[in-house]
Amino acid sequence: QEQLVESGGGLVQPGGSLRLSCVASGFDVDSYSIAWIRQAPGKERECVASIAWTGITEYYGESVKGRFTMFRDNAKSTITLQMNSLKTEDTAVYYCARNNREFGGPTAKVDDYDYWGQGTQVTVSS
Repeated sequence: QEQLVESGGGLVQPGGSLRLSCVASGFDVDSYSIAWIRQAPGKERECVASIAWTGITEYYGESVKGRFTMFRDNAKSTITLQMNSLKTEDTAVYYCARNNREFGGPTAKVDDYDYWGQGTQVTVSS
């Protein structure tokens, strides 16, 4: 059964850093692009970053470009989001999600992702 499990969320002050991890199982992780998608209260879901199944191609949303870095270790079935220079507007529940096409590219469309983790809360506040 396909499963993604996130960890690493928490409370951090503005300007701080957090590292989110996603462990995938139940499918060939190295054949799928993975995304980090967030949802803040009262807002639509937003794809903040995605990475190709090869680990070579990445996408970053404009709101996080230059601050967030996504990478993956297929041997460990782990996908990581390093978040630096955090802002209050980064507060949201963060989900990792699997692209719905095997060997598909790292898209920015939320609807392109079919299996999601349970989410981890990130709160940026002083």
